Amino acid sequence: MNVLKEKFLEVIRAVLPIVGLVLLIHFLVVPLPAEALVGFLIGALAIIIGMTVFLIGVDVAITPIGSYMGKGAALSNKVIIVVLGGLVLGFFISAAEPSLTVLGNQIGAVTDGAISSLFIVAVVSIGIAVMVVVGLLRIVYSLSLVYILSIAYGIIFLLSFFTSPDFLSIAFDASGATTGSVTVPFLLALSAGVATLKKNSTSSEEDSFGLVAIASTGAILSVMIVNVFSSFGGMTGSLEIGVGSENGFVADFINQIILQSFEVFIAIAPIVLLFSLYQVLSLKLPARRISRIWKGLVYVYIGLIIFLTGVNAGFMNVGSLIGYTLGQDGAYTSLVIIGFLLGLVTILAEPAVNVLTRQIEDVTSGAIKPLSILATLSIGVGLAIMFATLRVIVEGLALWHLLLPGYIVAIGLSYLIPKMFVGMAFDAGGVASGPMTATFILAFIQGAAQGLPQADVLVDGFGMIALVALMPILTLEIFGFIYQLKAKKA
Repeated sequence: MNVLKEKFLEVIRAVLPIVGLVLLIHFLVVPLPAEALVGFLIGALAIIIGMTVFLIGVDVAITPIGSYMGKGAALSNKVIIVVLGGLVLGFFISAAEPSLTVLGNQIGAVTDGAISSLFIVAVVSIGIAVMVVVGLLRIVYSLSLVYILSIAYGIIFLLSFFTSPDFLSIAFDASGATTGSVTVPFLLALSAGVATLKKNSTSSEEDSFGLVAIASTGAILSVMIVNVFSSFGGMTGSLEIGVGSENGFVADFINQIILQSFEVFIAIAPIVLLFSLYQVLSLKLPARRISRIWKGLVYVYIGLIIFLTGVNAGFMNVGSLIGYTLGQDGAYTSLVIIGFLLGLVTILAEPAVNVLTRQIEDVTSGAIKPLSILATLSIGVGLAIMFATLRVIVEGLALWHLLLPGYIVAIGLSYLIPKMFVGMAFDAGGVASGPMTATFILAFIQGAAQGLPQADVLVDGFGMIALVALMPILTLEIFGFIYQLKAKKA
């Protein structure tokens, strides 16, 4: 009951600020149709329930599975086991990520099925799998994280010259979306499981960070490579803006529950099968512990169904409607201000951010206080979403105009700060792009792009998650640089 209460309060803190802001917008800026507002509130309730149950399942099942399988791969002392394990686990854990599913559905909707959700999830998961292997081999052979990230982003920079603008936005958004509620804890546990078996404790501590950062580059690379070597690209998109439900909320929710039950089962079944085989052939956990993990997987399954039902049956629609209305009315100032406020309240409420700030305080022995990190992150993410709205408003402002200098600074700083901060900062890129960013705020930006004549939904409506994912990297690297200067003076 204590865990349930803790997770429930975490999710409430994440969702209620969005709900409160939407109600303020409804009464002060954009009056919403009654059916749209009711659908939003029902969807928000489903998200709260679903995320609470899901996060309990992640703690009870997904994180232990990642740790056990990471240790098992390392104990085998066979590189081939690490490689095969990384490929299989990386693919299926990415495919189970709810934020990536939401992004894939949005891409499918905007392109009218020309790029399917299944295609995006498969391509991204392949990229994640390959780079998970690279990340695990880095830990095994104690390779430099800075060099690997420099090479990966160097290749990304070269590919960006040959990637169409629409796929450039999708590639970087996929990177931010895939490092979410399932992938991050699993990969952190997987890397920690491998790193703890190293004899050097300092090396083990440093190597436990960085796998998420390396894996996320795989999403960008795979989408870019598909674009370069395929006929995809140069497309335009549109978003259907709905006011309410045609069939009624009950029918919509039932249809979504049936659909999500099947899709979520397909997503998590391979993870369950792999762990079952590992348990039977090698792990052999006691009955009580394995029973707890099975219960946790049931929580993950049920929670994901309820969460994705709430997202698709009313919650995201209001974000699109607000953005579209403001865009159509030419309310540029309101778009920018609301975008900034959405970023501000979202990051303040994101549960993973609180975990991150406490972790940094512990690592720096209290030198960096959680409040200062939280304040800087919230302003940074607010600015990121504000820049995303400016991309929609200002014709000719491309995503690379913002991402290129940002990542050049990030890679440059990685050579100047303590190595632990490098892994921590790049891992934190996925922290800010949580469930609220990948759902409501994504829909808000895309709605604005649909409402403005100078914007294209496929090119300008995507890219926001990428900007949000960049800000924690820069923020924590700057903190690491300041911490290093203070340490030298001391």
